[in-house]
Amino acid sequence: MTEGTKSAGLANAESRSAADQNITTACAIVGGGPAGMMLGLMLARAGVDVTVIEKHGDFLRDFRGDTIHPSTLQVMHELGLADELLKLQHTEARSLHAEIGGKDITIADFSWLPTKNRFIAFMPQWDFLDFLAREANRHPNFRLLMQTEVTDLIIANSNVAGVRATSPDGALTIRSSLVVGADGRNSIARSLAGLEIESFGIPSEVLWMKFSRLATDPPYTMGHAGPRQGFVMIDRGAYWQCGYIVRRGTYADIKAGGIEAFRAMVAAVSPLPEDRVQELASFDDVHLLSIRIDRLKQWWRPGLLCIGDAAHAMSPIGGVGVNLAIQDAVAAANILAGPLKDGRLSDRHLAAVEKRRTFPTKATQKIQLMMRSDKCKREADAATRSGPPGFIRGIARWPILAHLSGRLIGLGFRPEHVRLKAQR
Repeated sequence: MTEGTKSAGLANAESRSAADQNITTACAIVGGGPAGMMLGLMLARAGVDVTVIEKHGDFLRDFRGDTIHPSTLQVMHELGLADELLKLQHTEARSLHAEIGGKDITIADFSWLPTKNRFIAFMPQWDFLDFLAREANRHPNFRLLMQTEVTDLIIANSNVAGVRATSPDGALTIRSSLVVGADGRNSIARSLAGLEIESFGIPSEVLWMKFSRLATDPPYTMGHAGPRQGFVMIDRGAYWQCGYIVRRGTYADIKAGGIEAFRAMVAAVSPLPEDRVQELASFDDVHLLSIRIDRLKQWWRPGLLCIGDAAHAMSPIGGVGVNLAIQDAVAAANILAGPLKDGRLSDRHLAAVEKRRTFPTKATQKIQLMMRSDKCKREADAATRSGPPGFIRGIARWPILAHLSGRLIGLGFRPEHVRLKAQR
């Protein structure tokens, strides 16, 4: 744990006494991930009393989305925080690459984006969240409760009126005008609210692993490699974070084949030297992440709103899920801060957030599903089984398309901007 995380998170949680076990707040945010922390910061900055509830004792999670997209960097710039954020250790990707037939192809170019920072910043997510927590804690109307797990919703006259939770100090009751579920794809807030999910079949999983990074390695910051584009590499400075994409349900068979056979599978698609895969000592060094795409049919019910992965799960490739989650948070803050502060929040405000963010969600998921459909067709056709996806073949043929893909990845559909003034 970094010292900053400890001071911003645990110390804040530990400062809450037993007498503080009944809390009243304007907005209770369940989940201290990118969406929850960004929303908490922006609401607090606008003068709204806000409480963020995080079940873990710190922000340390490995193999999570560590990409800060140009759209997010623009939001940080508009908040006046980008320069300080970028003082933290990070790696910059001004383009994304793929290896096709031994050739390096630029598949996304961010150089034309209408933003101050035209790159993706790769930064450990715990550092980013710790930074947001420190900035939010500068506001007296912000409260961060770590090691606090939501167990139930408080219902009053059919409206969600807060949450019940457990903390190191015991049971906790938090009453609020609004509960925001920002607790990820396995959201307890969404589940307790009984919101209905629409799922789209994506029969894939990612096996994440680490390899050491040497000066002689390929100059990728983030790239895809392998004959079926089934290998992802992210430069984390001291090491490579790599993902090997497999069909869902096959991991048990892969493990049954033994670690040596798996090393051979990885070596066949990785551009790293073959001896690097020997760093996989056992399957304890491999972490499974299921890929799924889904979204709520309705993101809210009276008194509760879901955003980020709690409202729509994305494929992790490209880190677009993190980008969308933060954009949701910015839109929610812009729309909800005034009504929350003035005590006039209504269902139409919650519906307005969903309406604002539905198009970018559906458009992004449509592209991901189209990419998946293209891959399935290629796998069904033995003659083209080893070819790259159609969109990558298109970019290789017409490089100007790399600017379009750079805009879609870097900004997404309907990028949000900070509309709120800081409370003085």
